[in-house]
Amino acid sequence: MHIGVPKEIKVHEYRVGLTPPSVREYIARGHQVTVQSGAGEGILCTDEAYIAAGAKIAASAAEIFASADMIVKVKEPQASEWPMLRTGQLLFTYLHLAPDPDQAKGLLESGCAAIAYETVTDDRGSLPLLAPMSEVAGRLSIEAAAEAMRRSEGGAGILLGGVPGVAAGRVTVLGGGVVGTHAARMAVGLGAEVTIVDRSIPRLRQLDEMFSGRIRTRYSTLDTIEHEVAIADAVIGAVLVAGASAPKLVTREMLKIMKPGSVLVDVAIDQGGCFETSKPTTHDHPTFVVDGIIHYCVANMPGAVPQTSAAALNNATLPYGLALAEKGLGALNTDTEIGRGLLAGLNIYDGKVTSEAVASSLNLDFVGPLEALN
Repeated sequence: MHIGVPKEIKVHEYRVGLTPPSVREYIARGHQVTVQSGAGEGILCTDEAYIAAGAKIAASAAEIFASADMIVKVKEPQASEWPMLRTGQLLFTYLHLAPDPDQAKGLLESGCAAIAYETVTDDRGSLPLLAPMSEVAGRLSIEAAAEAMRRSEGGAGILLGGVPGVAAGRVTVLGGGVVGTHAARMAVGLGAEVTIVDRSIPRLRQLDEMFSGRIRTRYSTLDTIEHEVAIADAVIGAVLVAGASAPKLVTREMLKIMKPGSVLVDVAIDQGGCFETSKPTTHDHPTFVVDGIIHYCVANMPGAVPQTSAAALNNATLPYGLALAEKGLGALNTDTEIGRGLLAGLNIYDGKVTSEAVASSLNLDFVGPLEALN
């Protein structure tokens, strides 16, 4: 199969769909890989490094979209890329379609088969291709909160870890999944007082044991969220409903009870955000203020640390990408963990929405992936 890797064009997105070591794996299995010139600049990889791995270099994205059987990216295709996709072409990348009807329309009109990293599952029901970026984003969320809390950035001027004789900052994490766990780990490491709010009692038990009592755990109710938000210096939004829009857990009314200069970091912004007042921001202008509360809502947080995040992402996606390269869409019909996972990842096929969560969020007709393929 011919694999194409265009350069990412989303604002301040420095990751790349395939790193040179991944390219080498595709080449070793007899596939052809073409990489757009400069695609690896964000991770400090030259075109020569890709050539050494066996790739060919194309001058433009248009060349890659026109010739490749499968496009491997990191972020969702941008508006200028939708018309370059074509019927029968595979697209393997993050999509986050639930809050993005325009992108969904563009992909539906293209006729491509779009597999979203964030809805690929494993046999345990986990999201193996989302997990590494959730780990990165969770850890970065605390760095972002700590910076935004500085007085020079408009924050309240609180040091998360405090110092002897002065109370540490309070961090409330909404959601005890991968993002929330890694956010808590970073916050605990800095010496902050940390509370994780989740609606799963078994998960709260796991977290209590994992952190040996170093964090507080609370069951998620409206009262709990209101109380924790009111006393927090930083709130990390880490909720996820796979493929669907994130629930709005913090309303605008709740901002009135928060401390002036406190910070909301919405890691769920790719799925529409879990704060009512959230809107996507970029690394250029990462924050905005509503009712005296600082909002950090960067939609591609891991893009800020591309060497770490691109390597972690490639480690996770490589076996799935190789399966697609070997069998095309036939990989989705294989009774293996990878095949079943890829089937769950199919969001768009031949002008049809094949993810029930996406269809529900966008009020579009849903066609089961197996039905669509057959």
